[in-house]
Amino acid sequence: MSQLDFSMWVALSSLLAGLIGALSGLGGGVVIVPVLTLIFHVDIRYAIGASLVSVIATSSGAAAAYLREGYSNVRIGMFLQIATCAGALLGAYLTARVSTSAIGYVFGVVLLYSAWSSRRGAPETAPVSSPDPLGERLRLAGSYPGPDGEIAYTASHVPAGFSLMFLAGALSGLLGIGSGAVKVLAMDQAMKLPFKVSTTTSNFMIGVTAATSAGIYIGRGYIRAGLTMPVMLGVLAGSIIGSRILMKADTGKLRLLFVLVIVALGLEMLFSASTGRL
Repeated sequence: MSQLDFSMWVALSSLLAGLIGALSGLGGGVVIVPVLTLIFHVDIRYAIGASLVSVIATSSGAAAAYLREGYSNVRIGMFLQIATCAGALLGAYLTARVSTSAIGYVFGVVLLYSAWSSRRGAPETAPVSSPDPLGERLRLAGSYPGPDGEIAYTASHVPAGFSLMFLAGALSGLLGIGSGAVKVLAMDQAMKLPFKVSTTTSNFMIGVTAATSAGIYIGRGYIRAGLTMPVMLGVLAGSIIGSRILMKADTGKLRLLFVLVIVALGLEMLFSASTGRL
Protein backbone atom coordinates (compact mmCIF):
# COMPACT_ATOMS: atom_id res chain seq x y z
CA MET A 1 0.00 0.00 0.00
CA SER A 2 1.40 3.41 -1.01
CA GLN A 3 1.59 6.33 1.40
CA LEU A 4 -1.24 8.09 -0.45
CA ASP A 5 -3.51 5.03 -0.27
CA PHE A 6 -2.64 4.58 3.40
CA SER A 7 -3.49 8.21 4.18
CA MET A 8 -6.79 8.02 2.29
CA TRP A 9 -7.94 4.87 4.09
CA VAL A 10 -6.85 6.27 7.44
CA ALA A 11 -8.75 9.52 6.74
CA LEU A 12 -11.92 7.59 5.80
CA SER A 13 -11.70 5.43 8.92
CA SER A 14 -11.11 8.54 11.01
CA LEU A 15 -14.20 10.21 9.55
CA LEU A 16 -16.34 7.29 10.69
CA ALA A 17 -14.62 7.33 14.09
CA GLY A 18 -15.31 11.05 14.49
CA LEU A 19 -18.95 10.55 13.53
CA ILE A 20 -19.46 7.81 16.12
CA GLY A 21 -17.49 9.75 18.72
CA ALA A 22 -19.58 12.90 18.31
CA LEU A 23 -22.87 10.98 18.41
CA SER A 24 -21.93 9.10 21.58
CA GLY A 25 -20.07 11.91 23.35
CA LEU A 26 -17.05 9.62 23.80
CA GLY A 27 -14.71 11.13 21.21
CA GLY A 28 -13.30 9.58 18.04
CA GLY A 29 -10.25 8.19 19.84
CA VAL A 30 -12.25 5.33 21.36
CA VAL A 31 -12.68 3.98 17.79
CA ILE A 32 -9.62 5.21 15.90
CA VAL A 33 -6.95 3.77 18.24
CA PRO A 34 -8.21 0.16 17.85
CA VAL A 35 -8.69 0.70 14.11
CA LEU A 36 -5.14 2.01 13.61
CA THR A 37 -3.68 -0.73 15.79
CA LEU A 38 -5.71 -3.73 14.62
CA ILE A 39 -6.35 -2.92 10.95
CA PHE A 40 -3.43 -0.68 9.92
CA HIS A 41 -0.90 -2.30 12.32
CA VAL A 42 0.33 1.01 13.73
CA ASP A 43 2.28 0.85 16.99
CA ILE A 44 -0.24 1.55 19.74
CA ARG A 45 1.75 4.45 21.23
CA TYR A 46 1.85 6.27 17.87
CA ALA A 47 -1.86 5.50 17.43
CA ILE A 48 -2.51 7.05 20.84
CA GLY A 49 -0.48 10.14 19.92
CA ALA A 50 -2.45 10.64 16.71
CA SER A 51 -5.68 10.00 18.58
CA LEU A 52 -4.96 12.70 21.16
CA VAL A 53 -4.60 15.29 18.40
CA SER A 54 -7.81 14.02 16.78
CA VAL A 55 -9.62 14.24 20.12
CA ILE A 56 -8.73 17.93 20.25
CA ALA A 57 -10.17 18.30 16.74
CA THR A 58 -13.31 16.38 17.73
CA SER A 59 -13.89 18.61 20.70
CA SER A 60 -13.32 21.76 18.65
CA GLY A 61 -15.65 20.63 15.88
CA ALA A 62 -18.54 19.42 18.03
CA ALA A 63 -18.29 21.76 21.03
CA ALA A 64 -18.99 24.91 19.02
CA ALA A 65 -22.26 23.49 17.71
CA TYR A 66 -23.34 22.21 21.12
CA LEU A 67 -22.60 25.54 22.81
CA ARG A 68 -24.53 27.41 20.14
CA GLU A 69 -27.55 25.15 20.64
CA GLY A 70 -27.45 25.56 24.43
CA TYR A 71 -26.67 21.96 25.45
CA SER A 72 -23.13 22.16 26.92
CA ASN A 73 -22.64 23.54 30.42
CA VAL A 74 -19.33 25.43 30.37
CA ARG A 75 -19.30 26.15 34.11
CA ILE A 76 -19.64 22.49 35.05
CA GLY A 77 -17.13 21.50 32.38
CA MET A 78 -14.44 23.94 33.52
CA PHE A 79 -14.85 22.92 37.16
CA LEU A 80 -14.44 19.23 36.31
CA GLN A 81 -11.43 19.97 34.07
CA ILE A 82 -9.35 20.51 37.20
CA ALA A 83 -9.63 16.78 37.94
CA THR A 84 -9.34 15.53 34.36
CA CYS A 85 -6.21 17.53 33.55
CA ALA A 86 -4.45 16.28 36.69
CA GLY A 87 -5.36 12.72 35.76
CA ALA A 88 -4.24 13.22 32.14
CA LEU A 89 -0.74 14.17 33.26
CA LEU A 90 -0.52 10.99 35.34
CA GLY A 91 -1.75 8.80 32.47
CA ALA A 92 0.68 10.28 29.94
CA TYR A 93 3.54 9.77 32.41
CA LEU A 94 2.65 6.07 32.73
CA THR A 95 2.48 5.39 28.97
CA ALA A 96 6.23 4.88 28.47
CA ARG A 97 6.46 2.73 31.61
CA VAL A 98 3.97 -0.02 30.74
CA SER A 99 4.06 -2.58 27.92
CA THR A 100 1.95 -2.31 24.76
CA SER A 101 0.14 -5.54 25.72
CA ALA A 102 -0.80 -4.07 29.09
CA ILE A 103 -2.13 -0.95 27.35
CA GLY A 104 -4.08 -3.22 25.01
CA TYR A 105 -5.67 -5.09 27.92
CA VAL A 106 -6.68 -1.84 29.61
CA PHE A 107 -8.01 -0.49 26.33
CA GLY A 108 -10.10 -3.61 25.70
CA VAL A 109 -11.63 -3.50 29.17
CA VAL A 110 -12.38 0.23 28.83
CA LEU A 111 -14.06 -0.36 25.46
CA LEU A 112 -16.32 -3.09 26.83
CA TYR A 113 -17.14 -0.96 29.86
CA SER A 114 -17.91 1.97 27.57
CA ALA A 115 -20.36 -0.19 25.64
CA TRP A 116 -22.03 -1.46 28.82
CA SER A 117 -22.36 1.98 30.40
CA SER A 118 -23.68 3.51 27.18
CA ARG A 119 -26.28 0.78 26.68
CA ARG A 120 -27.35 1.08 30.32
CA GLY A 121 -28.00 4.75 29.73
CA ALA A 122 -30.21 7.23 31.52
CA PRO A 123 -33.47 9.07 30.86
CA GLU A 124 -33.45 12.20 28.71
CA THR A 125 -34.19 14.42 31.69
CA ALA A 126 -32.32 14.40 34.97
CA PRO A 127 -33.98 12.39 37.74
CA VAL A 128 -35.22 14.27 40.78
CA SER A 129 -32.57 14.25 43.51
CA SER A 130 -31.84 16.10 46.72
CA PRO A 131 -29.92 19.37 46.30
CA ASP A 132 -26.13 19.12 46.61
CA PRO A 133 -24.77 21.85 48.94
CA LEU A 134 -21.44 21.98 47.08
CA GLY A 135 -23.19 22.08 43.72
CA GLU A 136 -25.39 24.94 44.89
CA ARG A 137 -22.42 26.85 46.31
CA LEU A 138 -20.50 26.48 43.01
CA ARG A 139 -23.67 27.20 40.97
CA LEU A 140 -23.39 23.95 39.01
CA ALA A 141 -26.81 24.20 37.42
CA GLY A 142 -28.31 25.16 34.08
CA SER A 143 -30.97 24.36 31.48
CA TYR A 144 -31.12 22.93 27.98
CA PRO A 145 -33.65 23.04 25.11
CA GLY A 146 -36.51 20.55 25.36
CA PRO A 147 -39.57 19.83 23.21
CA ASP A 148 -41.70 22.17 25.33
CA GLY A 149 -39.09 24.77 26.29
CA GLU A 150 -36.09 24.99 28.58
CA ILE A 151 -35.52 22.11 31.04
CA ALA A 152 -33.68 23.03 34.25
CA TYR A 153 -31.26 20.75 36.12
CA THR A 154 -28.79 20.87 39.03
CA ALA A 155 -25.64 18.80 39.60
CA SER A 156 -25.74 16.27 42.46
CA HIS A 157 -23.03 14.21 44.20
CA VAL A 158 -20.30 16.60 43.09
CA PRO A 159 -17.41 14.94 45.04
CA ALA A 160 -18.16 11.56 43.44
CA GLY A 161 -18.31 13.09 39.98
CA PHE A 162 -15.06 14.97 40.58
CA SER A 163 -13.28 11.75 41.61
CA LEU A 164 -14.50 9.91 38.52
CA MET A 165 -13.21 12.77 36.39
CA PHE A 166 -9.68 12.20 37.71
CA LEU A 167 -9.95 8.57 36.59
CA ALA A 168 -11.26 9.75 33.22
CA GLY A 169 -8.27 12.04 32.78
CA ALA A 170 -5.82 9.26 33.67
CA LEU A 171 -7.39 6.95 31.08
CA SER A 172 -7.27 9.74 28.50
CA GLY A 173 -3.56 10.29 29.02
CA LEU A 174 -2.80 6.56 29.00
CA LEU A 175 -5.03 5.49 26.10
CA GLY A 176 -5.54 8.67 24.06
CA ILE A 177 -9.31 8.21 23.92
CA GLY A 178 -10.72 11.35 25.48
CA SER A 179 -12.25 8.98 28.10
CA GLY A 180 -15.73 10.25 27.36
CA ALA A 181 -17.21 7.00 28.69
CA VAL A 182 -16.12 7.77 32.23
CA LYS A 183 -16.91 11.48 31.82
CA VAL A 184 -20.44 10.66 30.70
CA LEU A 185 -20.74 8.15 33.57
CA ALA A 186 -19.66 10.80 36.08
CA MET A 187 -22.15 13.39 34.83
CA ASP A 188 -24.97 11.12 33.70
CA GLN A 189 -25.02 8.56 36.54
CA ALA A 190 -23.17 10.15 39.48
CA MET A 191 -24.06 13.84 39.09
CA LYS A 192 -27.56 13.12 37.69
CA LEU A 193 -27.27 15.46 34.70
CA PRO A 194 -29.47 14.90 31.61
CA PHE A 195 -27.91 12.56 29.04
CA LYS A 196 -27.59 15.12 26.25
CA VAL A 197 -26.05 17.64 28.66
CA SER A 198 -23.58 14.95 29.76
CA THR A 199 -22.55 13.96 26.23
CA THR A 200 -22.24 17.51 24.92
CA THR A 201 -20.34 18.75 27.96
CA SER A 202 -18.09 15.70 27.62
CA ASN A 203 -17.32 16.72 24.03
CA PHE A 204 -16.45 20.20 25.27
CA MET A 205 -14.10 18.79 27.91
CA ILE A 206 -12.21 16.08 26.03
CA GLY A 207 -10.20 18.53 23.92
CA VAL A 208 -8.70 20.26 26.96
CA THR A 209 -7.96 16.91 28.59
CA ALA A 210 -6.25 15.60 25.45
CA ALA A 211 -4.21 18.77 25.02
CA THR A 212 -2.87 18.37 28.56
CA SER A 213 -1.27 14.99 27.80
CA ALA A 214 -0.47 15.63 24.10
CA GLY A 215 2.53 17.76 25.04
CA ILE A 216 4.14 14.78 26.79
CA TYR A 217 3.57 12.57 23.74
CA ILE A 218 5.15 15.20 21.47
CA GLY A 219 8.19 15.35 23.74
CA ARG A 220 8.57 11.56 23.53
CA GLY A 221 8.25 11.50 19.72
CA TYR A 222 4.96 9.57 19.63
CA ILE A 223 3.17 12.06 17.36
CA ARG A 224 4.07 11.73 13.65
CA ALA A 225 2.72 14.26 11.16
CA GLY A 226 2.20 11.69 8.36
CA LEU A 227 -0.19 9.70 10.54
CA THR A 228 -1.67 12.47 12.63
CA MET A 229 -2.79 14.73 9.76
CA PRO A 230 -5.24 12.32 8.01
CA VAL A 231 -6.52 11.15 11.40
CA MET A 232 -7.16 14.71 12.57
CA LEU A 233 -8.85 15.86 9.34
CA GLY A 234 -11.04 12.76 9.15
CA VAL A 235 -12.14 12.93 12.78
CA LEU A 236 -12.84 16.66 12.53
CA ALA A 237 -15.11 16.16 9.50
CA GLY A 238 -16.90 13.26 11.18
CA SER A 239 -17.42 15.17 14.43
CA ILE A 240 -19.02 18.11 12.61
CA ILE A 241 -21.44 15.78 10.81
CA GLY A 242 -22.17 13.87 14.02
CA SER A 243 -22.89 16.99 16.05
CA ARG A 244 -25.57 18.02 13.55
CA ILE A 245 -27.18 14.59 13.56
CA LEU A 246 -27.26 14.42 17.38
CA MET A 247 -29.63 17.38 17.72
CA LYS A 248 -32.49 15.42 16.12
CA ALA A 249 -31.40 11.87 16.77
CA ASP A 250 -33.03 9.24 18.95
CA THR A 251 -30.80 8.58 21.98
CA GLY A 252 -31.66 4.87 22.16
CA LYS A 253 -30.61 4.25 18.57
CA LEU A 254 -27.35 6.13 19.11
CA ARG A 255 -26.51 3.92 22.08
CA LEU A 256 -27.27 0.72 20.14
CA LEU A 257 -25.03 1.74 17.23
CA PHE A 258 -22.23 2.63 19.61
CA VAL A 259 -22.52 -0.63 21.57
CA LEU A 260 -22.24 -2.83 18.46
CA VAL A 261 -19.09 -1.09 17.22
CA ILE A 262 -17.34 -0.86 20.58
CA VAL A 263 -18.01 -4.45 21.69
CA ALA A 264 -16.43 -5.76 18.47
CA LEU A 265 -13.38 -3.53 18.86
CA GLY A 266 -13.02 -4.31 22.57
CA LEU A 267 -13.05 -8.08 22.06
CA GLU A 268 -10.56 -7.83 19.20
CA MET A 269 -8.26 -5.60 21.28
CA LEU A 270 -8.26 -8.11 24.16
CA PHE A 271 -7.57 -10.98 21.77
CA SER A 272 -4.69 -9.12 20.11
CA ALA A 273 -3.15 -8.22 23.47
CA SER A 274 -3.37 -11.82 24.71
CA THR A 275 -1.77 -13.21 21.51
CA GLY A 276 1.04 -10.66 21.39
CA ARG A 277 -0.13 -8.99 18.16
CA LEU A 278 0.08 -5.44 19.58
